[in-house]
Amino acid sequence: MRIVDLSVPLESGIASDPPGFEPKITYLDHKSTAHQVLSFFPGMKPEELPGSEGWAIEKLEIITHNGTHLDAPYHHHSTMDGGKRAITIDEVPLEWCFQPGVKLDFRHFDDGYLVTAKDIEDELARIGHELKPLEIVVVNTAAGAAYGQPDYLNKGCGMGREATLWLLERGVRITGTDGWSWDAPFSFTSKRYAETGDGSIVWEGHRASMDIGYCHMEKLTNLDQLPPTGFRISCFPFKIRAASAGFIRAVAIFED
Repeated sequence: MRIVDLSVPLESGIASDPPGFEPKITYLDHKSTAHQVLSFFPGMKPEELPGSEGWAIEKLEIITHNGTHLDAPYHHHSTMDGGKRAITIDEVPLEWCFQPGVKLDFRHFDDGYLVTAKDIEDELARIGHELKPLEIVVVNTAAGAAYGQPDYLNKGCGMGREATLWLLERGVRITGTDGWSWDAPFSFTSKRYAETGDGSIVWEGHRASMDIGYCHMEKLTNLDQLPPTGFRISCFPFKIRAASAGFIRAVAIFED
């Protein structure tokens, strides 16, 4: 068995999220926490601990969409499947989260390009694959190579409503991208909105779940290391009560 890590590390100080949404990590080392250990043992002195050391721990200031994560339908809208209450991350069916994977290579599309259903059909024809229900579809965009760089939030193509519904109508329930968003970068959508005045284009890929509920992964990595098919993806989310997303350690698994 071979495993390819598809998850970025959670770290602070890099371009991974819009200003004000970045994760913050405070690292507490063994020397600085000795007093915490001693508080559980009245009368104990620091020198009684091996090396006078406590434990290493970290304090996190994060949102559920930092790092590699899985969006629940509730993140996209309050309803799914034509008006039903949208499920939260603790309600996502676990069988969705461990399925054969399919990689679509869209790195050649310009930043901000909106992928169409025909683009997906053409790519599936190129790789010689017919989608099956519950397969996990991940899209490799130009954003993957830019993670952590200043222009990351503006990199990569996006998946539009038409393309997303095309996948969902064929039984796909989890998708993924190496970009910050499943949709086109907001900087490009903002220009389109200024030209059209059409608010329905904002988050149109996400909001496809109003018609057919689904989840998607964001901030994946190493998608360039995957072949089009021949692997399974594991992406079980951290179980947070009534939350809109959960952190995942997404991996691709190749059987010998």
